[in-house]
Amino acid sequence: MIKKFLGALIAVLILNVSICAAAELVIFHTNDMHARVQTTDDGGKSIGLAEMAAAVKEVKSKNPATLWFDAGDTFHGMPMITISKGENMVLLLNEAGLDAMTAGNHDFNYGSAQLEKLNKELNFPLLDANVVRKGNGKRIFKPYKIFKLNGIKVGVFGLSTPETAYKANPTKLTAVEFLNPVETAQIMIKKLRPKCDVLIALMHMGVDASSEYTGERIARETKGIDLIVDGHSHTALADGELVGDTLIVQAGCYEHFLGRATIEVENHKIVSKKAELLDADEVKEIAPVPDKNILTALVEVNKRAEELLNEVVAHSDKQLSSYRLLVRRNESELGNLAADAFRWAAKTDIGVCNGGDLRYDLPAGDLTRRDIMAIFPFGNTLRIAEIDGKTIRAMLEHSVEFYPASFGGFFNVSGMTFSYDPSQPGGSRVKEIFVDGQPLDENKIYTIALTDFMTAGGDDYTMLAGLKIIGEYGNNEEAFLNYLNEVGMKGIEVGRITRLKDVPIPDAK
Repeated sequence: MIKKFLGALIAVLILNVSICAAAELVIFHTNDMHARVQTTDDGGKSIGLAEMAAAVKEVKSKNPATLWFDAGDTFHGMPMITISKGENMVLLLNEAGLDAMTAGNHDFNYGSAQLEKLNKELNFPLLDANVVRKGNGKRIFKPYKIFKLNGIKVGVFGLSTPETAYKANPTKLTAVEFLNPVETAQIMIKKLRPKCDVLIALMHMGVDASSEYTGERIARETKGIDLIVDGHSHTALADGELVGDTLIVQAGCYEHFLGRATIEVENHKIVSKKAELLDADEVKEIAPVPDKNILTALVEVNKRAEELLNEVVAHSDKQLSSYRLLVRRNESELGNLAADAFRWAAKTDIGVCNGGDLRYDLPAGDLTRRDIMAIFPFGNTLRIAEIDGKTIRAMLEHSVEFYPASFGGFFNVSGMTFSYDPSQPGGSRVKEIFVDGQPLDENKIYTIALTDFMTAGGDDYTMLAGLKIIGEYGNNEEAFLNYLNEVGMKGIEVGRITRLKDVPIPDAK
């Protein structure tokens, strides 16, 4: 009897030693889903949440050392989710079985209080170490979690971009502050590194050249992070990006890819790391049948929103593109249409619409409320303000400051034209400006139509934060919808903004 017991004990010890000696940790990751959850989303380019969940669950069934993290911008975007202020997304994510997520800037669009409410309804933690309560400095969300999987200790901490302070509506963030992410990461590393075999930073920072804090910067200025699961810049890093000893991964956006990072651990030390992006076909190879629970939940979620969202509310003569690198770098027909609608509705001298406010193509033909809400998913309101000519110039300088980098604050304009030279330093690029065909008078007071996001200093338009508000129209989509119905689409052709010189455009990562 004793011999049998000793034999069994030895077998268990040998098994544990073998597990500790060599193990494979698999990290699935998503980011910037922006509420794309169905295979029909984003023109049929989205993989689908049910499809991805089935694949992750299949891998987990064979290898318990498997995790799924989401890097934010998840609760906001598509009408079926936006209409519920993110509640419907919680239902779907819980069914999907994620292990942790962090908050993207747009996850704060409904306000910090609503995000706290959503967090309490999640079956997994929303990790965020650098978001604190204004006034007392206390963390609002859980900063980190340690997972123990097949003998591997995996530490994960979350970070949100400080850009959230102006890339979500600032008026809805008065109760929170965003701490320096580099300094916060260093604190987390000091706390977690001694306790963990693998240390992962789950963050919404991105790699855009226009951002002060990026995943790359955090990797360079810290030591001890093994893997950064990133989001925010919508970058598809096919093989990941190695910065020092830190591997940065990001899976593009809108569920076009499911990211997978594989980390080999032997005797509590990492011996290899690799990253890859799985497309829809590769996800289906892992799990041919979508997750049934999510499909059932999707039926319920769609049913809740169907009647309102499918109402035909307008007509479009042609399709207009919202392609990210178009509307965030160049004048666009969709942007001109929106700026015209804002100026018309507000009856102002000029109107502006930032490229980051345009989130979906305008289809041709009959338009439903779903179509309009997909273009303007943020629920922003249209304001009327007074602005002097000098501030108009400063505003336009900021609009083109980062070109050729993509910038969500790039303005389309109505009631005015201007030219700029991108070969000149930022802040000194704008040349001629005309309002209603007349040269800009820097001392004159004009009226401007713009969103409350902008008057709150969104996209770092600090010069607009102090404008005198003289009226408020309503939601962006309401102005856009009424303009389409009463005026139409005439005169939206590009030609209002003249780029005087061409400069090299960097390849998208």
